[in-house]
Amino acid sequence: MPNLSFLGGAATVTGSQYLLETSRARILIDCGLFQGLPNESIRNRVPPPYDPKTLDAVVLTHAHLDHCGALPLLVKQGYPGPIYATMPTIELAGLVLLDSGRLHEEFAKREARWERRHPDKVAADDAREEHDYEAAIELAHTGDDLPHMVTLVAPAPGSAATGEHVATSIEPHPSGAAAMPDPEAAMRPAPPPLTVDLDAPLYTEDDAAAALPHFRPVRYGRSIEVAPGITATFDDAGHILGSAIIRLTVQDAEGGPEQHFVFSGDLGRRDAPILRDPTRETTADYVVCESTYGGREHDPQDEAVRILAETVHLVQQANGVLLVPSFAIGRTQEVVWQLDRLLEEGRIPQLPLYLDSPMASKATAIYKSHPEVYDAETRRLFDSGATPLDYPTQHVTNDVRDSQAIERAARPYLIVASNGMLTGGRVVGHLRFLIDDPDATILFVGYQGKGTLGAHLQAGATTVMLDGQARQVRCKVRSISGFSSHADEPQLLDWLGSFAAGRQPGSDGFPRTVFLVHGDPEAQAALEPKVAALGFTVHVPKWHERVVLD
Repeated sequence: MPNLSFLGGAATVTGSQYLLETSRARILIDCGLFQGLPNESIRNRVPPPYDPKTLDAVVLTHAHLDHCGALPLLVKQGYPGPIYATMPTIELAGLVLLDSGRLHEEFAKREARWERRHPDKVAADDAREEHDYEAAIELAHTGDDLPHMVTLVAPAPGSAATGEHVATSIEPHPSGAAAMPDPEAAMRPAPPPLTVDLDAPLYTEDDAAAALPHFRPVRYGRSIEVAPGITATFDDAGHILGSAIIRLTVQDAEGGPEQHFVFSGDLGRRDAPILRDPTRETTADYVVCESTYGGREHDPQDEAVRILAETVHLVQQANGVLLVPSFAIGRTQEVVWQLDRLLEEGRIPQLPLYLDSPMASKATAIYKSHPEVYDAETRRLFDSGATPLDYPTQHVTNDVRDSQAIERAARPYLIVASNGMLTGGRVVGHLRFLIDDPDATILFVGYQGKGTLGAHLQAGATTVMLDGQARQVRCKVRSISGFSSHADEPQLLDWLGSFAAGRQPGSDGFPRTVFLVHGDPEAQAALEPKVAALGFTVHVPKWHERVVLD
């Protein structure tokens, strides 16, 4: 029987990685990095519960680091096979992975410099890192006190109304059975023992470069056999350029019955600019669906645009600065698109705009080279000779000295800088300069991960730690959720509802189980009962949980 292991994106928003195994093949769906707090990112050091040399293929939904960022590590550990993705994803992933390798090298050098300056603190710091690593290893094995392996079983007759037990599609093993032997375990090679240097780079720029030749392009809507008995089809997810929903047709044994899986990847929101809406899927046996915005609803698009225009006017009136922390791929392009439209419509003054992200500049060039995936409005603008991905008075600052010089520019002006959660990058340098300036405004336009500096500011913190020092927050802080590249809860439910339309549980094409992944526990707790209300059996997997699919 096929089985599915949730090796990332389980009860957390990052690190997406799912291992699908059959009697004939083993493939990964995504291979992302954990990001954010130290107790999350330390999970990147945990050895995988499989030997990368035994994998047949990797299928990649999109080029964000939390979905593709561990690919260089996979190849470094011996993975020999192909990585299937759309062509825009391959081009963007090349940017992201090479940059990530450089950053890991820089982090390691910074750590070494810190240790040389603080020899008295090295032992305690190493002990903390080792403790976090051991805790991550333990969590990977225990699954947060839940059975590490569960088995999917066919629904049994029963009626919830009469109190009779109705077996769900996912049932824990009976008490004590969690330790029962896995009959396939002996057939799977154990991962090689690893000696982990927690201060070394996770991987280098050269490691990232070594992963790039493994990519193989696929087109939307085309089916391709990626491994024996496993056929993949990539559909448009509308999240970022090239993002995909992946449909898998799986045949465990040659000539046997087929099972159908749908992995949502990250779903974009409907009616967003530049890209097409997410593809509506209608049939599956199992659905693995993101849940980032469970329990939340975005501002309507018109309201989001109104707030953006209002904020630009407020900055002009204050002779101040607007700082927009924005992810380099997807969010930056949309913010520029909206500013360009507002300017064209005469709704905002033409203030200078500094685009302070070399990666965003390169990503925009890739966006411009793929008009075939634009929505109708953006394609019409390009065909008419307009430049909706460029702002008329934008200044692209690729050199770090030009970035540092922005603070001396004549006000008022706008800055769009990476990264979107204020966890690093050039945007933090601007924040140092603006945090205590009452004429400055920080405008958040996307998701802020739990525990990040961005989340603290968004929640109304009046004091934050920057460079180890407490700083008073005197700048204005505003947020717009309508520019998120993720579908919100109503849109997630609407997308999932397409699987139930005209069908009853147990009928052909009606999912046996919907797995909720890529979300914080609070978001998943909010979304789970609403998905169940659509008639689906819902399961929220834990990290490293493995389910056997009947």
